[in-house]
Amino acid sequence: MINKKVLAIILGGGQGTRLYPLTEKRSKPAVSIAGKYRLVDIPISNCIHCDIKRMFVLTQFNSASLNRHIKNTYIFSSFSDAFVDILAAEQTPNNKTWFQGTADAVRQSMYHLLNHEFEYALILSGDQLYKMNFTEMLDEHIQKGAEISIATLPVTAKEATQFGILKTDSDSFISTFVEKPSSSELNGLESKVGEEMEKENRNYLASMGIYIFNKQLLIDILSDPTTIDFGKEIIPQSIDNHKVLAYQYEGYWTDIGNISAFFDANISLTDDIPQFDLFSKTSTVLTRPRILPPSKISGTKLNKSMVAEGCIISAKEIEHSVIGIRSRIGKDTVIKNTYMIGSNSYEDIEELEQNSHDGIPSFGVGERCSINNTIIDKDARIGNDVTIHGGEHLEDTEQESYVIKDGIVVIKSRSIIPDGFKL
Repeated sequence: MINKKVLAIILGGGQGTRLYPLTEKRSKPAVSIAGKYRLVDIPISNCIHCDIKRMFVLTQFNSASLNRHIKNTYIFSSFSDAFVDILAAEQTPNNKTWFQGTADAVRQSMYHLLNHEFEYALILSGDQLYKMNFTEMLDEHIQKGAEISIATLPVTAKEATQFGILKTDSDSFISTFVEKPSSSELNGLESKVGEEMEKENRNYLASMGIYIFNKQLLIDILSDPTTIDFGKEIIPQSIDNHKVLAYQYEGYWTDIGNISAFFDANISLTDDIPQFDLFSKTSTVLTRPRILPPSKISGTKLNKSMVAEGCIISAKEIEHSVIGIRSRIGKDTVIKNTYMIGSNSYEDIEELEQNSHDGIPSFGVGERCSINNTIIDKDARIGNDVTIHGGEHLEDTEQESYVIKDGIVVIKSRSIIPDGFKL
């Protein structure tokens, strides 16, 4: 099979400052999504479903939890060549620097990549939410004799100014690339798109940051140490010199680049028919198998919400919210438009009693709370009678226990919100 000739390279991204404080103690690919998964599970699952089972994840910031997740999750047969390995930035006699960009990360990791036989490198991002059949993209790459293929998403004129826009010829090869064009520069950048996309006025092809490179070309291109980024340098420079193909993807895709996008992506999963389907029989999202009890819910009105396993919930109402693993929510609490990431462990009866004696809230959310437009990071402790209502009326700020970005309140991991707190 052609997929046996492919090596997948998943880029962990930089420091993840736009996702702070969720990236304060973890790398972007390790950030929790949908209450039980990690962002890195998305590209890995897409690869496994396409029988691409040799993957490297490149990272350099806060990689401990990512390492632990991958080690405990992706365990293949000892008799296969399948693997998911972390490649963290490392100093060598020939290199003393961190990864400087996406291309530089692959360049610095090339020594390890070349220890494996492959003909095609599939380069993916570790912070996107989508489902794609990479086999179809590979087949098209090979059939058309491309040297580089770029996955593209049809977008509207309004959206186009936020992306790198590619114009294609009649054979889907890319003739022009413009990084984040202004509205006045869009004229003439339209490409041929599918009929449904055309009806929605999605006539511009945006780069998704997903690439296929022929092995030797990748080696040759990365031999120039002055190029450090695929999107900003290598792709624009390659269009005139190499056969660069656009592969059109017309499904759901979102870049989890900042707190607002992260929040919207999670809350949208609670829609009646979400654009990102977690319930597919053929393209499930894979993650670490946990031995947890079923969630226990007492007297709670649930509406358009998702509850992961292992939760103990006595809330009055939960609406339009995602409740993560091992979450505990007290009586008469109302939670709306909130992503509660959950906890790493339970507290037993003795610990709960000791917390009460010491005046420390237990893991989770206490009694008689009202929480809206909020992200509650892992192992946060929120006391009783707490009111947290995010919204546009709040200015961006950072405090010891929480951050506000774009009106969304993010309760930091392991922080303590005392009884009676109001925001």
